[in-house]
Amino acid sequence: MAKLYRASEPDVLKPLLDRAALDSDSRERVMGHALGLLADLRAAQSKGWVNQFLQEYRLNSSEGVALLSLAEAFLRVPDPETADLLIADKLGDADWRAHAGKSNSKLVNSATWGLVVGRVLVGEGSTGPLRRLISRAGEPFVRQAVGAAMKMMGEIFVMGRTIDEAMKRMRRPENKGFTASFDMLGEAARTHADAQRYFQAYVGAVDAVGRDPAAGHSISVKLSALHPRYEVARWSECVPALTEMLEALAVQAASKGIALTVDAEESERLEMSLDIIGTVAGLPSLKGWDGFGMAVQAYGKRARPVIEWANGLDRVMNVRLVKGAYWDSEIKRTQVEGLADYPLFTRKAATDVSYLAVAKDMLAAENIRPAFASHNALTVATIMEWAGNSRDFEFQRLHGMGDGLYERLVQENGYHCRVYAPVGGHRDLLAYLVRRLLENGANSSFVHQLADERLTEAEILADPVAKIAAVGGKRHPSIPLPVDLFGACGHRNSAGLDLSDVGTLEAVVKAVNAPLAHTPFPREGGGPDSARSADRADARDLEGLGPRLRGGTVEDAITRAHAAFPAWSTTPVDERAACLERLADLLEKHHDELMAICVQEAFKTIGDAIGEVREAADFCRYYAQQARLNLHPIELPGPTGERNTLHIEGRGVWATIAPWNFPLAIFLGQTVAALVTGNTVVAKPAPQTPRIAARAVELAHEAGVPVDALVLVTGGPEVGAALTADVRIQGVAFTGSTATSRKIARSLLDDETRPIVPLIAETGGINAMIVDSTALPEQVVADVIASSFRSAGQRCSALRLLLVQEDIADGVIEMLSGAMETLRIGRSGDPATDVGPVIDQAAYDRLMAYRESVKAKIVKTLDAPADGLFVPPTLVRIGAIEDLNQEWFGPILHVATWEAGKLSETIARVNAKGYGLTMGLHSRIARAAEVIEAEAAVGNLYINRSMIGAVVGSQPFGGEGLSGTGPKAGGPRYLYRFCAERAVSVDTTSAGGNATLLSLDEGGI
Repeated sequence: MAKLYRASEPDVLKPLLDRAALDSDSRERVMGHALGLLADLRAAQSKGWVNQFLQEYRLNSSEGVALLSLAEAFLRVPDPETADLLIADKLGDADWRAHAGKSNSKLVNSATWGLVVGRVLVGEGSTGPLRRLISRAGEPFVRQAVGAAMKMMGEIFVMGRTIDEAMKRMRRPENKGFTASFDMLGEAARTHADAQRYFQAYVGAVDAVGRDPAAGHSISVKLSALHPRYEVARWSECVPALTEMLEALAVQAASKGIALTVDAEESERLEMSLDIIGTVAGLPSLKGWDGFGMAVQAYGKRARPVIEWANGLDRVMNVRLVKGAYWDSEIKRTQVEGLADYPLFTRKAATDVSYLAVAKDMLAAENIRPAFASHNALTVATIMEWAGNSRDFEFQRLHGMGDGLYERLVQENGYHCRVYAPVGGHRDLLAYLVRRLLENGANSSFVHQLADERLTEAEILADPVAKIAAVGGKRHPSIPLPVDLFGACGHRNSAGLDLSDVGTLEAVVKAVNAPLAHTPFPREGGGPDSARSADRADARDLEGLGPRLRGGTVEDAITRAHAAFPAWSTTPVDERAACLERLADLLEKHHDELMAICVQEAFKTIGDAIGEVREAADFCRYYAQQARLNLHPIELPGPTGERNTLHIEGRGVWATIAPWNFPLAIFLGQTVAALVTGNTVVAKPAPQTPRIAARAVELAHEAGVPVDALVLVTGGPEVGAALTADVRIQGVAFTGSTATSRKIARSLLDDETRPIVPLIAETGGINAMIVDSTALPEQVVADVIASSFRSAGQRCSALRLLLVQEDIADGVIEMLSGAMETLRIGRSGDPATDVGPVIDQAAYDRLMAYRESVKAKIVKTLDAPADGLFVPPTLVRIGAIEDLNQEWFGPILHVATWEAGKLSETIARVNAKGYGLTMGLHSRIARAAEVIEAEAAVGNLYINRSMIGAVVGSQPFGGEGLSGTGPKAGGPRYLYRFCAERAVSVDTTSAGGNATLLSLDEGGI
């Protein structure tokens, strides 16, 4: 099974194509059945409100997207002011009048006219007659109408707000002959309280359904709803806990005589779920109960082996086969993490092929009772063909979707169909609703194609096997492998490590905790997370790393680099770029060793250590690519008889001074940018992290950078001061505190005889995230946790000030506090660790003293181990934005509130602090995003996502004001600051004029 996880798509599809293929006779019969089903579907479409609504407002239209966005956010907005802004935002720009009267459904047309009127109300300005009418009427009736429409939309896709209401609805005439699998609606739990609440909901649902077992209904369970840290890194914690909870639900369901199915989730959770399901399936207490089941997603490359695994269990298993619900997030995660290949298929037709092949396996399996969830007429007809006269299986569909497909099969042909029926409050269904609509309304989906009148029946029912065979099973051309993410003209994406693969994780843990080959920087206390002095590293500590790295004094180092400059600066830019690319390859080759040093010297967690090596490699490849594109001489226009050229050259010796929080990525990023532009470099790492810098310099020399073109010096502030004071230094790239950057700037200007040289300074900031009441709290909390506490809050981009709209502040703070309780503080080399130690004793003492000074304002904090430099994640409630005027570089987050309607004022108050590094916004109002984009004085703005993890080449990073000078690291203009520009103008007339004129046609003489 493991070998298929990241296998190439053609290799996985080859056996599936043979398994899914139909002979000509079978194909003819299948097409006949499918055409009949298609007719039933279209007949139902002309009647069903939902189908007609989806047909009129397709998800690839601006109106469809607007309605989906409105439905996703409106019901959770508590304050009328923001609700009105959301309505105006979503209804204001769409052309609703174009849809008026176009549908066959009176209900759809009525809703459309309501949207037309709503558009007029929100779009005509403050002086129109309808706006004045609303003003006189008091409470805006548009808001009330939209609220009613959104609740009605919720009722379409949710079976009931409670399990009793859902069961009652299943007794309606339109559901005659159908059974239900009730899903107690809830996405992944963020807190232990969430998990407990969902568990109790499942217990109550089993009890309610069990009161009438003859009805045949069942329960579906999401494991991610039962534990807030359902992650491979927390295997030893979550798997036993989830096994215990699933066992309790299974025993309860068995005692009631009803079925229980475990839903499928993201691919990285598959092995954990199989461990849990396998354990529960083998319990002696459940022998004789045939109601246990699981769902399998056909878009995953491991779907067939999972079926084989399920069939091998010592019991009958109910298996629900679905297409899959996390496709887009799986694709993005694989790209972001730089993994070898995708865990799923990149073409819709490939998923259909996989589905058919797996369905055939399920029909043939001895110990599997199949259930086929599909809205696709061709899929259903194919399964009917293969099943023959058997009815020993069931079909399934989503509540609110696929009306008309199964009614005739159930009522006239004896087939069984189960409705997957979400249960819960409408406010809770929103994320679920959006995902399901996107899944079933995408352009390539059967539901969307059915609504497209331009498609013929043959096109809708095209054979997926033939489609995939025609392209040789190849991956979709617009979905490149992660390594090729940046395109043919871009740099190669760095390779990541898949920590969701158990074998990979175990190997990485072993590697990062192994003793280093030689440790020239001994630690006090004997452990990798012990306290240590911040100022005792110096050049003598490099003994043992080879004579090439021992630079002696700062003056000697500069002398060597100065002497090496002429030869290196005249080395062709392509050769310099090739050195950087070889260095990137060496970084990836030695990633285990480099990660181990990051973990043991800089206290990086394992995930952060992987990111560190990847970012360093990305800097090397990106700057190599940019140098090749932009550093060659440029011919400029001018009059005839004159040649004008702009040359871009190195300046001389650069000093690069790096921080300890990114001791490899920033250290190398600054250094290789200076090198590839033709400069030589004296590089100084932070005194806390000299070893990782020393190893990076060794690898740079191995990659071809001359020994004297890159010289390492180590030490504390006195070494940095000596370095920047030397008049031979022609530029400084510094990342660190604002105070230190000021000192460097002054030192570069103190000597009036010294040339004016560039300073590139990247410093910190009081980074704020603004959250309005349209934001999804679960998403906000996840992004806040990552932005504030990952890397123990020791990122310059980290979130320091959370600003929540006061109408939702209490709920967000409560959820955030609960999510903080799930964080694990511990050793950096433990894969379960979320928050490791801070960098040194001085940082620890400073942060702990501050925590003590604000003790009365602490809303939430955690207990931390006493035997290390562990600062507990801490949430501090402050009264106003102005109460925080200093950056606290650690896992301390401050929270304050702001008033609805005062977004611009809030942004201005944050801007007034003078820092300008990162800012975030969580909002579903597009206008809010436009406002913050126009008014936020920051280098990096993040909307509806976390505020950390800038990607080289995609999100150039750097601030303004007190947060830095620019240009942005990892951006297209970064290299120019390292260069001298020299224009050369040559008058060619003095040597005979412009000879090319003599080749022109007749004319001037």
